[in-house]
Amino acid sequence: MTKHCQILGTRAGTGNRVSHSHRKTRRRFNPNLQTKRYWVPSLGRRVTLTLSARGIKTIDRIGIEAAIVRIAKQGEDVA
Repeated sequence: MTKHCQILGTRAGTGNRVSHSHRKTRRRFNPNLQTKRYWVPSLGRRVTLTLSARGIKTIDRIGIEAAIVRIAKQGEDVA
């Protein structure tokens, strides 16, 4: 699975884990990535996308056809 959202480009962030004594160690903030399949009528097939939870909501709002166009503009491969 890829490590970023295919529609929004959300990637893992970094920061510090802070203990009670205020020591700092590095940590990662991973996005909530899900693998989701959509039926795309214009292609006549199903498409599997790796999306964040917010990316799924974006597709629900703009539609899968507009999302495929947006992903293609970014140079992503639609599998």
